[in-house]
Amino acid sequence: MSLGAHFQNEEDRRVGENKLRVWKREFLNLPNMLTLLRMAMIPIFVVLIYGATPLFSLLAGSVFALAALTDVVDGFLARRWNMITVIGKLMDPLADKLIVAAALVMMVFLNRVPAWVVIVLLSREFLVSGLRQIAVSEGLVIAAGQEGKWKTSLQLAGIIALCVHYVHPINLLVGVYDVNFNTVGLVLVFMSMLFSLWSAAVYFRAFIVKLSESTS
Repeated sequence: MSLGAHFQNEEDRRVGENKLRVWKREFLNLPNMLTLLRMAMIPIFVVLIYGATPLFSLLAGSVFALAALTDVVDGFLARRWNMITVIGKLMDPLADKLIVAAALVMMVFLNRVPAWVVIVLLSREFLVSGLRQIAVSEGLVIAAGQEGKWKTSLQLAGIIALCVHYVHPINLLVGVYDVNFNTVGLVLVFMSMLFSLWSAAVYFRAFIVKLSESTS
């Protein structure tokens, strides 16, 4: 082997090792591991909710609530520890959409929520995601509004309640009352749908304004 070839092989090896270190750093930090954990919870959640008994429904709701909690924690840690990565930017919203879509589809399958409501919610997600992709490609920065955060909070709380589904006695401080969790979930999901449409309209308007400014 010539000296030049030897140095070339050494350079290729170092480049390969550097790439491997970068990928490990991207994947193996705590926020991204929590995101991967959230994605791994999806089949567990589906199996539990498919059981549809009071116990399995309660367990499914607990798994979904834990997944929602990991979403909050991994975002906080990524910002706090400056661990925001390209992989994290891709996987975090993907994990959120996958588990929410899985939950909503299962709620329709179990007749716990009307199909048209889920169609509206998922259509909104596709629309806003598409607009975000176009905005990024055009170099436009559109901040998320407060109404979108309310939508997410109401939607997650509604899905957890729909998962629990059954009537359970709950201590409401003023007394113990039987709470129909499916009814509570439906109210919250309907409210989230209204905020979902509102936030989509606000985002679409902001997108049009930014696009007009960039082309003027």
